[in-house]
Amino acid sequence: MAESPTILVIGPRWVGDMVMAQCLFSALRELHPNAAIDVLAPAWAAPLVKRMPEIRQQIDFPLKPGALEFTIRRRFGRLLRGRYDMAYVLPGSWKSALIPFFARIPRRFGNLREMRYGLLTDIVPLPDSIKRRTAQAYFGLAQGGSFRAPRLTVDTNNQTALLDRFGLTPRKFVALMPGAEFGPAKRWPSESYAGLARGFMAKGFKVALFGSKNDRDVTAEIAALAPGVVDLAGQTRLEDAIDLISAARLAVSNDSGLMHVAAAVGTPIVAVYGSTSPKNTPPLAERRELVWLGLSCSPCHQKVCPLGHLNCLKTLEVRQVAAAAERLLELPAAA
Repeated sequence: MAESPTILVIGPRWVGDMVMAQCLFSALRELHPNAAIDVLAPAWAAPLVKRMPEIRQQIDFPLKPGALEFTIRRRFGRLLRGRYDMAYVLPGSWKSALIPFFARIPRRFGNLREMRYGLLTDIVPLPDSIKRRTAQAYFGLAQGGSFRAPRLTVDTNNQTALLDRFGLTPRKFVALMPGAEFGPAKRWPSESYAGLARGFMAKGFKVALFGSKNDRDVTAEIAALAPGVVDLAGQTRLEDAIDLISAARLAVSNDSGLMHVAAAVGTPIVAVYGSTSPKNTPPLAERRELVWLGLSCSPCHQKVCPLGHLNCLKTLEVRQVAAAAERLLELPAAA
């Protein structure tokens, strides 16, 4: 093995998974201090990857999610021939291992998943105990090094400009992330978030809502029920969200990508779980509260409640989440 290997990582396609992938990146950096590590990922991931000091560059993934497009993968892989000594394939699909195979990268690491014999040279065992524990599963691919929680860098100049633009003061506002790209079975109801927001504002905090343009309907509902919140959904780039959330006193989030972003910038986080389990994908933060009812029907890991009632989230009361927030804010619990 070269003293300064070049490494290609086939990255995941979700924000939260990309944040958790830093557990692998930091382990690879420890094992290969002089390595050049590149990440093949969708274009949206570039601002996130730039906040990871272990990575040299992000290479835009040329395909849409779910597309096989075998010919394109073969052509793209051939363009990468001779550039890398090692590859790590994070997604579990068969097609995700094609590009490193066609690039003829000598060592190709990954879990077996979809019977990837031949496509991978080094099949790393994946114990049942960590199959759904994404951060640990990614870290395990390194087969060495130390497990470190993700830590994203913050652009303080951009942060200052954004705080001024939106009228926010560091540590004087709470960030709420009510969306979930995965599906509605991860979303605590809008009226519950609105009740929580009203409680924060009554204590003197400003409340900012974060999310993508796809979350605008949800944040608009919350804004209508909690007048005075600052609705930023769709108004910020991913890198802006990173910088603003890092300035919040506290964040409250569903099990989502921005939950992992908040943890990675050191913001105390209350994580609300429904169809998924905090045992699998908790925010890797020093100060956190995990709120989950743990009903007999959860975790189901479904995008939409298969029973049609969503009791795992609808019966989770505002007071329960507020109590968790108060513990992190170091405020006395309400009577």
